[in-house]
Amino acid sequence: MLDDRPEFRHPEFRHFMLKEIYEQPDVVRACLEKYLNLDWTQNRASESPIHLELPASLYNGLAEIHIVACGTSLHASLVGQYWLEQLAGIPTRVRYASEFPDHPFPLTPNTLTIAVTQSGETADTLKALAFEQQRRSRLTPACRPRLLGLTNQPDSTLQQRVDHILHAPSEQEVGVAATKSFVAQLIVFYTLALDLACRRQMLSSDRLNILLRELERLPEKISRILAATDEIAQLAKELVEIQDFIFLARGINYPIALEGALKLKETSYIHAEGYAAGEFLHGPIAILDEQVTVVAIAVPGQVYDKTLANLQKVKSRGARLIGITTPANSEAAALFDSLVPIPEVDELLSPILTVIPLQLLAYYITVYRGLDVDRPRGLTKSLSAE
Repeated sequence: MLDDRPEFRHPEFRHFMLKEIYEQPDVVRACLEKYLNLDWTQNRASESPIHLELPASLYNGLAEIHIVACGTSLHASLVGQYWLEQLAGIPTRVRYASEFPDHPFPLTPNTLTIAVTQSGETADTLKALAFEQQRRSRLTPACRPRLLGLTNQPDSTLQQRVDHILHAPSEQEVGVAATKSFVAQLIVFYTLALDLACRRQMLSSDRLNILLRELERLPEKISRILAATDEIAQLAKELVEIQDFIFLARGINYPIALEGALKLKETSYIHAEGYAAGEFLHGPIAILDEQVTVVAIAVPGQVYDKTLANLQKVKSRGARLIGITTPANSEAAALFDSLVPIPEVDELLSPILTVIPLQLLAYYITVYRGLDVDRPRGLTKSLSAE
């Protein structure tokens, strides 16, 4: 039964999770106002359009980046890994914070360690950070710790443990299932990757200008997805009895498949798994039949044709296929049983859009199942114990 106490209701939305999903255009705007120089023009190409207020010593000679995180923050980190490697050209590794002290990264020189936690209080992440700081503190100068925190809560334990912090401004998030905080973390990772790319001269001024203009248009594009919420709600009503979901994507959207599966699991208690679409063919495809629903992300770009080819094989197994894709593509329209359109977007920025329909789908399926979407059983906003 849903909780009707006033502290668990919002006057304009039935649940905080929906309210927070709808706040995401404003969250993106707040991030851009904080970190993007809106006066930057191509004739100032020698300057970075990003101002993160990080010292040059954190960047100098940087050879590798290591990231530790848990849950949704780990999925944001996996998208960040893609941006840091593809835009800035810096080898980047991501590991579950809970596994890190038992299986740490090799001690490489000139390495930046980023700890990512929405609350700034996640015990596993703080422990991983302390472990990294301790094991590097007595090494040669090149191997000494360079630590950076990324959190949505600046006044937190994480800020006390690191010299440098990136704040992902999203204001308080009441719903246990992270939505707007995830998108805020994505924007901060993207600005960090752009800043490093500019400093390392990895982007032409033309390409940089295109990416910045696309970034500025994101709030309006998210608002267009939210305007189609009724269609997503109707789709959710059709899926409310399904007990097995598979989420598929390739490339930069693979972490979004993982995040979509996590959102559905933690709110509705339905079995859901996320896979890289190509890897899914190497064994897991055996589980497919007409009782399984597959939600696939297919955004035009580098891996689009490969993704559609993978999904043709999935469709042949009888599973219902739902597509998160851009409109007006006859091949995709013929392949998918149901389409959830998103606006046209550069593939690099697509995760910030593709995650929105998956958040809404999890929300509405959970509500139609009569469950408490804001406070899933056994979960808390911050896991403060290992």
